[in-house]
Amino acid sequence: MQFTSEQRLDDGVLEREFTLGDIPGILWTPESAAAPVPLILMGHPGGMRRMYPRLVGRARHSVAEGFAAATIELPWSGDRPGSDAVDQARADVRRALEAGEPVGDDIVDRLILPLVDEAVPECQATLDALLALPEISGPVGYSGGVISIGVRLAVVEPRIAAAGLFAGSFVPRSIIEEARQVTIPLHVLLQWDDEGNDRQAALDLFDAFGSKEKMLNANMGGHTGVPHYAGDAAAQFFTRHLK
Repeated sequence: MQFTSEQRLDDGVLEREFTLGDIPGILWTPESAAAPVPLILMGHPGGMRRMYPRLVGRARHSVAEGFAAATIELPWSGDRPGSDAVDQARADVRRALEAGEPVGDDIVDRLILPLVDEAVPECQATLDALLALPEISGPVGYSGGVISIGVRLAVVEPRIAAAGLFAGSFVPRSIIEEARQVTIPLHVLLQWDDEGNDRQAALDLFDAFGSKEKMLNANMGGHTGVPHYAGDAAAQFFTRHLK
């Protein structure tokens, strides 16, 4: 891991950009802390620069609650090299949605499964590097982003102790089956009127999770209409399970 820039935000947050190989990322930590702090790895839908205003808002909230927060760019997004196959799957999704047709399982698999296969090992390598820093300790939480990535991480990464997931992306049927192996505490946010999300698939996924503690926070409104109190509930969830 190599830090490439550093700035101090006006609320006692240290923001550092880094690269891990060819993967860009951002780390936010308290400027001063008496002891190493737990980490929340934040997901997003791709395009870290485009998503920065929302990411830094989430990170500042996390740091104020006593955590470090970090995010990395997804494969084939932002300034990272693209993929012809993924671009074709994205085009097929847009075409189906514009025609008012359902997005078929084959398209969902071609779009999501390669992303999960690439992104999850990159998230694990990022955890290796971040947890080696003296100012960060376990346990680790995973928050938001492509829900299928969160499911796979919850299955294969023992350092993640709790996850807050956003049911706002397509879910392959094989990921729903993987969800039965998830046992960590979960807080799942669902926007009931999300125009780009299959509500029934999200409910099927929630039902499949094997966790003894799982909470579904469903709110009226579209994809970007998440109420502020939903974020407060997620913060309380992580405080309860990571501190």
